[in-house]
Amino acid sequence: MWNFVKTGGYGLTSSVLNLMYPSICPICKGRSDSYSHSPICLNCWKGIEQYSGPSCRICASPLVSEYSTVCGECINALPPFSMVLNYGIYSGVLAEAINLMKFYGVRRLTRPLGRFFLSLEIPECDGIVPVPLSKKGLRARGFNQTLLLARVISKELRIPLLMDMLFKKKDTPPQIGLNAKERLKNLRGVFETCMRIDNLRLLLLDDVMTTGATVRECSKTLIKAGAREVIVITLARSSMM
Repeated sequence: MWNFVKTGGYGLTSSVLNLMYPSICPICKGRSDSYSHSPICLNCWKGIEQYSGPSCRICASPLVSEYSTVCGECINALPPFSMVLNYGIYSGVLAEAINLMKFYGVRRLTRPLGRFFLSLEIPECDGIVPVPLSKKGLRARGFNQTLLLARVISKELRIPLLMDMLFKKKDTPPQIGLNAKERLKNLRGVFETCMRIDNLRLLLLDDVMTTGATVRECSKTLIKAGAREVIVITLARSSMM
């Protein structure tokens, strides 16, 4: 049966599962018709688009003008990472899919969401590091969504997954409602490495990037431990700043 699924029977299997476990698409309110990214229907899923507008060449923050190349945040304080590779904007169907995965435990969405990363020009790296959760955060959620997404890239591109390299040593208050400076202060000193990183070029993965406080602090920690370069990869960036 499993060989049949892998060699072309997945579509039929998905249809059978949808008949057995029907659900309603949260976007169009129609019936979901694809188990792989259920409850979002196929038509709505196809509406997820890769962002192609103007963005900062360093942090990938969406910009208003196509003549701008660097955002104000990066001009004021150059980040420790060298660049950000980002897929889309955190809105619409993409935001809904991320929220379903992250906050409602719909883990089957990690594979189709993770495959969006494969459309990006990912450079050669020595390993991929998922942004970690604290022990308390991991117990509360039950899984680390960045680790699940990183596994997709690791498997497809054969990049080593360094899941034990970076740790969040203490829990922090929610970042929601905080500005960029407050977010950085909230996260200062909370990440650590358990090893010396000898001149590695690392890919740091996060699901959503808002002000960039989390990936800045993670990158700073990795660089301090000996990383040669940190490149950030994110599924979605917040709207124009």
